[in-house]
Amino acid sequence: MNYGAKDWIARSVARAVKRSEETGNIICGLYYLESYCQQLESGRVDGQVDPIISQPRMGAVKSDALFGFAQPAFEKGYIAAIEAAKKGPSLKIGVVSKVQVMRSHSVSAEGGTAAVLFEDEGDTIESHVYDTVKGSDFLADQDVAERLCVEMPKQIHQLDHWGMPWSRRDDGRIDQRNFGGYSFPRATYASDKVGFYEMQTLYDTCQKYDNIEYLNEWFVTSIIHDGKKFKGVTAIELSSGNFYTIKGKALIIATGGAGRLYSFSTYALSSTPDGLDMGFRAGMALKDMEFVQFHPTGILPSGILITEGARGEGGYLLNNKGERFMKTYAAGKMELAPRDIVSRSIMTEIEQGNGFKHETGVDCMKLDIRHLGDEKIKEKLGGIREISIKFSGIDPAKDLLDIRPVCHYMMGGLHTDIDGATEIQGVWAAGEAACNSVHGSNRLGANSTSECIVWGKITGELAAEYAMNNTNHNEWPHHLVALEEKRIFDGIFRGNGDVNPYEIRQELTDTLNDKAYVYRNETDLVEGLKKVRELKKQAWKHVDDKAKEYNTNFANVMELDSMFRVAEVLLVGAINRKESRGAHSRTDYPKRDDTNFLYHTLAYYDPIEPIMKTHPVTITKYQPVERKY
Repeated sequence: MNYGAKDWIARSVARAVKRSEETGNIICGLYYLESYCQQLESGRVDGQVDPIISQPRMGAVKSDALFGFAQPAFEKGYIAAIEAAKKGPSLKIGVVSKVQVMRSHSVSAEGGTAAVLFEDEGDTIESHVYDTVKGSDFLADQDVAERLCVEMPKQIHQLDHWGMPWSRRDDGRIDQRNFGGYSFPRATYASDKVGFYEMQTLYDTCQKYDNIEYLNEWFVTSIIHDGKKFKGVTAIELSSGNFYTIKGKALIIATGGAGRLYSFSTYALSSTPDGLDMGFRAGMALKDMEFVQFHPTGILPSGILITEGARGEGGYLLNNKGERFMKTYAAGKMELAPRDIVSRSIMTEIEQGNGFKHETGVDCMKLDIRHLGDEKIKEKLGGIREISIKFSGIDPAKDLLDIRPVCHYMMGGLHTDIDGATEIQGVWAAGEAACNSVHGSNRLGANSTSECIVWGKITGELAAEYAMNNTNHNEWPHHLVALEEKRIFDGIFRGNGDVNPYEIRQELTDTLNDKAYVYRNETDLVEGLKKVRELKKQAWKHVDDKAKEYNTNFANVMELDSMFRVAEVLLVGAINRKESRGAHSRTDYPKRDDTNFLYHTLAYYDPIEPIMKTHPVTITKYQPVERKY
């Protein structure tokens, strides 16, 4: 008050400072109190202005601090938000998941979430945008990339306010580490358990809301629509085996990628393309499915991820000569070149005879983090140390790790616009299940969890607004439900056949691993497609276990049914794209071809074979140039 703040504003700031100190948030506590007074004295902050509270749309409250303190604006905004929530119509939100939500694969993300936090130290939003576009090999939609980078800093701080235990600098500020392809350390991390902590933070926050209902261990099988608008979904409750319809006004598909199409994969066993396939069968396009990211450091023999954070903290990649071989391929970035480049470099070294032979007979390279020291490894890489000991029997603080490129991410997914909207009204997609084209042909590390967070927020707001403002008056399409029930139960559960679906699944994933790996060519891809189609025709559509409750045999065959359709799209897209771009690297077409292939691939469902189309790339500021690191 002595420095010119109104009584109530001064008290609001004081309450915020007190609360920050009580909760250990030093950076927002007494640390800044002197600065607050100086800002009042200099006129940078107006201590007499009242924040303006408005409600721009249903379910949203805007609090404008003008040139005053943020704390009283937040205080008034929260009050308004609560009142708006009381007055507005209540939404019933269902989270339908094949597994318990905290077992979804996002908990396995390790290394970081990308955002620009330290502009005062030289980082910029524009730099993050350009790094993302360049990393995508210029196939990213640049307006989407910009939206990601602009939105993310706010979301990092939002997670912080919700209780996310970010790793911190000595001064209390959130810490960041180096990741591949970035011109500034901007991977925001929490030791090497980022995904788990983010999921736990979001899950805990959701527990505050009584209108969120979880349907855990429900297998969604199809999207019901009237040709234009979303009407609901069909699903099997795994605990009972019962088939249900779930009616709704809006849907967000956030089912992840299709990484289990590959046998050597970082993905959870549940990460099959069920969500992609149900959108595909409903008439939505699958976009850019030929672009599969192979993470350079999958641990042998399991394929479990060793975070890029290991290299971000200073780890080395070594060949059998003891050389840091990345100096040959990306001298400017070394081990922190983008993932597609590092993975190709590893495979090139192996092909040149510079690799190691794992005890299983698989060719590999070595990752060395021993020089980081026990204390640093324990603090920042404790999770992967535990993984290495448990699954490989190697302590990375003492020995070299055997690593090899492993299927890690799908740049492709359900075709959406910049808002995450699909081609069916009332349906959005977010995260890896979506392809809003933010990653183009190659995703930079730490941008995946960023994408999830940003478009989780965007699609959530839009879906809620749509649900509150739209009604479903059209007749319920009972015939679609009947057709889906027939497809599942007559076509799969009561199907006949003598071919083991588990063996077919293994052959399918091995085929993708052999024929559509880091390096590709026409011969392998065509052979792979032929093999997939031969496997698809065999009599594997049957379920030997006739139990209703928790019938994993039934679930596995349904998953396999989806895997075949999506695998076919992946291979057809890879055959058609006769160039090398990002993660799609063809030995028979080693150059990028912007003249003929600067476009997104769209695949639409047809019972015989996918219908392939193209979609333009949005270029705003950055014309494609040769990609060098």
